[in-house]
Amino acid sequence: MDWPVIMEKTQDQITFLGAARTVTGSRHLLTLKGKQVLVDCGLYQGNSELRARNWQHFEFNPEDLDAVVITHAHLDHIGLLPKLVREGYSKEIYATPATCDLAKISLPDSGRLQEEDAYHHNKHGSKHQPALPLYTESDALKAANQFVPTPCHQQNNLPGGATYRFLPAGHILGSAFAEITLEDGQVLLMSGDLGRYGTPLIKDPTVVEYADYLVIESTYGDRLHPVADTKAQLKDYAQHIWKSGSTMIVPSFSIGRTQELLYYLFQLELEGELPRIPIYVDSPMATSVTHVYAENREELDKEAMRYIDEGKDPMHPSGLVFVRDRNQSKALNSQSGPMIIIAGSGMANGGRVVHHLLQRLPDPQTLVLFTGYQADGTLGSYLEGNHTTAKILGQEVAVRAEIEKLSALSAHADQGEIMKWLMCFKSAPKTTFIVHGEPLAQQALQKKIRQELGWDTVIPGHGDNFSLTN
Repeated sequence: MDWPVIMEKTQDQITFLGAARTVTGSRHLLTLKGKQVLVDCGLYQGNSELRARNWQHFEFNPEDLDAVVITHAHLDHIGLLPKLVREGYSKEIYATPATCDLAKISLPDSGRLQEEDAYHHNKHGSKHQPALPLYTESDALKAANQFVPTPCHQQNNLPGGATYRFLPAGHILGSAFAEITLEDGQVLLMSGDLGRYGTPLIKDPTVVEYADYLVIESTYGDRLHPVADTKAQLKDYAQHIWKSGSTMIVPSFSIGRTQELLYYLFQLELEGELPRIPIYVDSPMATSVTHVYAENREELDKEAMRYIDEGKDPMHPSGLVFVRDRNQSKALNSQSGPMIIIAGSGMANGGRVVHHLLQRLPDPQTLVLFTGYQADGTLGSYLEGNHTTAKILGQEVAVRAEIEKLSALSAHADQGEIMKWLMCFKSAPKTTFIVHGEPLAQQALQKKIRQELGWDTVIPGHGDNFSLTN
């Protein structure tokens, strides 16, 4: 096919090909002295219009790419890599060691889900004849094998005369800012996703004092996270289901959120505040990810390391069972409470949690506890709307369960935390590009930055490109 011409290749430029005026599908193309470097290659998630973008042709020839740099292992930042590789990209994919470990779990899992979705559509009827997976598990394994682990703070060469290093971003295990120094000495800082201060298990975001160009996320650019004691709220919910004999279903992201929940439950147990409730992590992926957290000790914060040095496992409260087997997962549907089932996906748009919701939403003895952002078009977002019925796997079910949310639990910095991080810069970047947010969030953050810092900011649209030349 003919790929569109989107830039003059003789100049250093950045082109925004994903997460542009939307909160998903991160993909940014750098042209450096004629070489092409892609930063992140994310899956679009959310409503059908966004998901349809995953099937579109790349705006460049994957065979022409010279390198890929990855900020972290969430699918909205790595989930299209298998498609990229299948369509011709054969070179290195650079990421932190923990991100490499997580990608080797999450990408094949995503490929299996793509194949299962295609099978389901073909079995129950599809407008596509036949329905095909976006990519396969085999495609994902091939992509995972192209990852090259790069420790944080280490300077490394890139094509086009540039160098890069990773700096911890505090978002999830292995997450990093990509600091790219161009051949002319200018610095481009790609934030990926900016984490929060004082979150469990991992270190705070790195203080950065300088960049000529900055690409900053804006997921929560228009709001502040609620001030709440998440551990105390979790204690109240656990004690409630203990006394009532209920089942608490927690749709949870396999990377980051599940491990935080286990950490809080572990601390509650140490403090004598957690009843002896069976806790099931019903997600093979979350199970594997939890082991990766334990194996990457250099990524953990001081408090988590103190527990480990004392011989304790801070992600393993008593009563915890990791459920891998599908039949064991199905058996939970006939088990009565009290119990806690933590299962993916976090937005209830796939995974084993969907089957648990199908079975238990009609039961008023069920508490569904959401723990993170629910994108428009997902089952999680729908259930938060207090509807009395829901359509799940083609079936209409009554919603009699109690629906709650831990609003303060997020891996993304809010507006105040973004501003706190930006205020550490000793001088203003020439341009700050605001990405990875819905339009209202981006506009609010842009206004805040201009008012308080006086910086030049741009909200790029899809396909917009900008010169990085002095």
